Amino acid sequence: MKNNIILLGVFMFSAFFMNAQQSIKKPNIIYILADDMGPGDVKAYNKDSKISTPNIDRLAKEGVKFMDAHTSSGVCTPTRYGILTGQYSWRTSTLKKGVLGGHSKHLINVERETVASMLKKQGYKTACVGKWHLGMDWKLINPTTSSRVKPNNVEMNVPIKNGPNANGFDYYFGISASLNMNPHVFIENDKALGTFEYLKDQEALKNRGYIGAKPGWSAKEFEQDEVLSTFTKKTCDWIKENSNEPFFVYMPLNAPHSPIVPSKDFIGKSGLNDHGDFCMETDWAVGEILKTLDEQGIADNTIVIFTADNGTSPKAGFPVMAKKGHHSSWVYRGMKGTNWEGGHRVPFVVRWPNKVEKNQVSNQLICTTDLMATCAEVLNINLNDNEGEDSVSFLPALKDKTIPVLKDRAVIHHSDVGIFSVRYGKWKLMFDNYGGSKRGDPRKDEPIQNTAELLLFDMGNDAVENVNLASKYPEIVEKLKKKLAQVIKDGRSTSGKKQPTDLNDATVKWPQVKVVKEYLF
Repeated sequence: MKNNIILLGVFMFSAFFMNAQQSIKKPNIIYILADDMGPGDVKAYNKDSKISTPNIDRLAKEGVKFMDAHTSSGVCTPTRYGILTGQYSWRTSTLKKGVLGGHSKHLINVERETVASMLKKQGYKTACVGKWHLGMDWKLINPTTSSRVKPNNVEMNVPIKNGPNANGFDYYFGISASLNMNPHVFIENDKALGTFEYLKDQEALKNRGYIGAKPGWSAKEFEQDEVLSTFTKKTCDWIKENSNEPFFVYMPLNAPHSPIVPSKDFIGKSGLNDHGDFCMETDWAVGEILKTLDEQGIADNTIVIFTADNGTSPKAGFPVMAKKGHHSSWVYRGMKGTNWEGGHRVPFVVRWPNKVEKNQVSNQLICTTDLMATCAEVLNINLNDNEGEDSVSFLPALKDKTIPVLKDRAVIHHSDVGIFSVRYGKWKLMFDNYGGSKRGDPRKDEPIQNTAELLLFDMGNDAVENVNLASKYPEIVEKLKKKLAQVIKDGRSTSGKKQPTDLNDATVKWPQVKVVKEYLF
């Protein structure tokens, strides 16, 4: 009897110890980034959406749905840079506007701390599976100082340098840039995969079966409509192999970005158009990740974030979808590339069953640059002054508390051509009346009241950007101008030691700062 009691005590202690260990184990972190997907494409946001997104909706119901979440830019590369570094991309001398190409040189300074390198130091296994689009250094046949590399000047069989592995990731599998860009090959760690062929023109691309693609190197084994499913399988397999220790997975998808190539299982499934089909396949990919977490028994201690790198592209077919009652930008003006809300206001949902209550809706302002500071706070890490300069932790918002610095935070938006807009509290200031881009506005037939060269909107009462208040509140216009200038001059938008800027570098072309030049120099 006595022995039985002792054994029972040992068993109970062991069970308690195991539970305690589980509760204090560092959380896994998965960041799923859709490519060109507006809030109107997700049912959890837009109840009138014609696209079924049950898995993203599930995340929203089982966690926090952010209603005022934004990307730092209206296009791919700048947003991705901000996600991994916590710094605005325009602080680099390389990327004041636009995006990189598939053979562009690396953008992230390999000495800079990234979310992946930070977590790796905390004992995390780290993986990036998907579209990189942040540059990597290919071996060139004829070296050049140009930031743009011609595809026929690349040695495809030589290991690539300064890609994801140099930025904190233990494992990488993906494509170097957008699916329409060359090279059309998968890359694993530092090596391009496949049997290479050079597709010199549109006729060669057509014969190969590619749509919406640029000439250049291709692998004979590479098929456009298999990329998303391949990323999904690779991610799930990696999670299974590493489920016994803390891990960080950054999963930047190629979908629903053009070329819009849903697999055969999803063609016609939405009843909307190919964009709707590709969004449904994107949602399927999210579901496969959630299923894998459930199967491995690690869902409760895994933070899953789903968002997008910017709004929906005009190639999605806004007019066609509108006729069927679907609006990818939801109620907002603009689309990908613009400074209108439709360019950078995105779906953003976070689930963490161990720590975060279900069915929360947050109206607090956050930005995609905030991942670094949030992960740091989760793990009680203090960031150095030259780390995450534009990153603010949204961990309090996950626990239904106010983000402390919110009242004095400025979030800076950046269009595809590098034009600024600034959000400060409930106010948003735009420095033109066309959204900082030529991509367009699906609500262009709904004129803005009191339109002018400067647009000031009260986002608390007019998030749909209908009424310009610049002439009514000139003091607010000047306040936001000064705030933008301060964020530029200080080299950071958060508290801390000022960081170097390009303002006095005559070799760096940066005409976009002229809008606040009276407060800069």
